[in-house]
Amino acid sequence: MSQATGPTPTEVMFLADEASRRLGIELVEHGEGTAVLRMTVTPAMVNGHRIAHGGYLFLLADTAFACACNSHGPVTVAAGADIVFVAPAREGDVLEARAEERARYGRSGVYDVSVRRGDEVIAEFRGRSRSVRRATAHETPGTTTKESR
Repeated sequence: MSQATGPTPTEVMFLADEASRRLGIELVEHGEGTAVLRMTVTPAMVNGHRIAHGGYLFLLADTAFACACNSHGPVTVAAGADIVFVAPAREGDVLEARAEERARYGRSGVYDVSVRRGDEVIAEFRGRSRSVRRATAHETPGTTTKESR
């Protein structure tokens, strides 16, 4: 981050993401429509088969997706996502999620995220995004107005 320009939209969003940061997820690099994040599989992340629980792999990929689609500035959320688990990850594995924008149209976008352990693909994720406007000070959280839809 440059002191002269301040934090990027991705950095602002990631710093506020307690869930991802508390799991040890690191923002490695980011740019317009891209992001690379890293996570080490901890003992608390493995399931009864002694492999990483799929929810943690989804969370890593989803966080990379969020960083990439929020890089443009407007608040952007997931409209949907799918994941294909290709190979198991195990305790101690260092995983890297690389997100890339595939298409942006209007307020929507499509992003692919590849989760790897070194050169090996662990999972492939596709996310669909939707940009939303920021709520004004007089709106109550949890309410929907015609303008916010």
